[in-house]
Amino acid sequence: MSTKILPESDTRPDLSHGDGDHERFAHYVQKDKIMESAVSGTPVIALCGKVWVPNRDPKKYPVCPECKEIYESMAGGDDES
Repeated sequence: MSTKILPESDTRPDLSHGDGDHERFAHYVQKDKIMESAVSGTPVIALCGKVWVPNRDPKKYPVCPECKEIYESMAGGDDES
């Protein structure tokens, strides 16, 4: 059995992003992390840096402009969410 020491996660809102606009958007996250979060309840990290436990239908929200910009700038980005 092995253990790994991980740094503490800070899940407090990031005030540098303004007035909570991150709550109004759907964010890009690695697909395998979404499934892991759904099963275990662990937080995910979006491309823009938002940390949260997904619990809403992302299709009801517009895509985060910051996530979209980062995704499109990545090599091999192909508009999948």
